[in-house]
Amino acid sequence: MSHGPGLVRTTCSSGSAPGAGAGAGQLGASSSEGLLDPVYPRTHAALLKVAQMVSLLIAFICVRNSLWTSYSAYSYFEVVTICNLIMILAFYLVHLFRLYRVLTCISWPLSELLHYLIGTLLLLIASIVAASKSYNQSRLVAGAIFGFLATFLCLASVWLSYKISCVTQSTDAAV
Repeated sequence: MSHGPGLVRTTCSSGSAPGAGAGAGQLGASSSEGLLDPVYPRTHAALLKVAQMVSLLIAFICVRNSLWTSYSAYSYFEVVTICNLIMILAFYLVHLFRLYRVLTCISWPLSELLHYLIGTLLLLIASIVAASKSYNQSRLVAGAIFGFLATFLCLASVWLSYKISCVTQSTDAAV
């Protein structure tokens, strides 16, 4: 019985556990074909995204619950932190639910790299402005520090995204 031209269904994939072969049955198929990726939350990229989201959320809460000394500086900081938080959450969910398999028209590694490049630059600017306008108010200083921490974590993601998208593509082209 054919499932269509060129479509082959197997119970074993390259991502399955060692020793899980054709005799694994539905257990081997569920780990590679299910909606939710059970391995992704334990990867370094996922843990880095969670750390970024937590630091951005803490930075936003610190600034939101303080007396502002400069409305434009801190409203910009809030917008940048929340937009970065939403985009990182979106990329986390794309990887967690394997949406990159369904939405193949988007180059996910390249879009993630571009998001991190632009978002990191905007977050660095927002953190510098927030730190310079804090005037020793503890919550504003804490928000700026967590903003710098999130900037550092985003720089790590830029490096990881560059390593995945650009270096992998250049080695594929050389072969």
